[in-house]
Amino acid sequence: MAQVTTRKKTPIPPTIRKPFRKSSLNGWLFASPWIIGLLLFYAYPLLSSMYYSLTTYSILDAGEFVGFKNYGELFHDDLFWKSISNTIYFAVFFVPLSILFGVSLAMMLNMKVKGLAIYRTIFFLPTLVPQVALAVLWMWLLNPGFGLVNGMLDSIGIQGPNWLGSMSWSKPSLILMSLWTIGQPVIIYLAGLGDISEEYYEAAEVDGASWFQKTRHITLPLLTPVIFYNLVMGLIGAFQQFTLPYTMTQGQGTPANSLTFYVMHMYDNAFKYFKMGYGSAMAWILFVIIMILTAIIFSTSKRWVHYQGE
Repeated sequence: MAQVTTRKKTPIPPTIRKPFRKSSLNGWLFASPWIIGLLLFYAYPLLSSMYYSLTTYSILDAGEFVGFKNYGELFHDDLFWKSISNTIYFAVFFVPLSILFGVSLAMMLNMKVKGLAIYRTIFFLPTLVPQVALAVLWMWLLNPGFGLVNGMLDSIGIQGPNWLGSMSWSKPSLILMSLWTIGQPVIIYLAGLGDISEEYYEAAEVDGASWFQKTRHITLPLLTPVIFYNLVMGLIGAFQQFTLPYTMTQGQGTPANSLTFYVMHMYDNAFKYFKMGYGSAMAWILFVIIMILTAIIFSTSKRWVHYQGE
């Protein structure tokens, strides 16, 4: 009878995991410039501003720890509430109008007509104009004495208003200027329109759908992911409005602070009056407001944002 011999297997020693293998080390070295930049230019200023918002730090003076005193003083600052009111006014009107005009313009530029590339370039060009040059250009166009806009209105018998000198017309004028530079969102809308499958339109044509029905039931629903993105980015940009009103009013927010926006007031406190603690507190309040509004938009997105294939 053959004897079966069993060979004992030599136990394999557990692999000793080294914290940094050579491949891992190379990865960390390649990522180190980004990590250092993130910590140095984002994490450190973020945490520092949180601390400074609780102090009287003023660049020239280390300041003292005062707790939430800066936040308390903000609620008694009339210009603080005025700047919030102006910023909300701008965001409420500019963001929906930018979506409406942006989508409409993208749909027109998506038509198959001759010279389409030229039209797209023309509408995108204002985006390349620096904000300061844009402000100077529109100050000339909206000048009540010799401006081109009032000159055109006069030619048809309409007396143009004092666009930038009137409290009633200053913010609408700024909204008009800002709408002139929506070329970048239009490009994103065009990319979204190009991503919609032609099969949907072919099926709709077979069913006899009109242009309006295809736009309402196919184009707009399937464009909602892009609208959602531009809504969030537009809202954040609207609450950070600064260069145009600051250049036009030379930082004064005239007339009667009707063009004093939140970031302008924060900039003045931090860099003109050297009240860095006060400015840091304003920055954190702005951060909280934007976070809350963004969270609300994200929480409602499941109801109105539709993706292809769902």
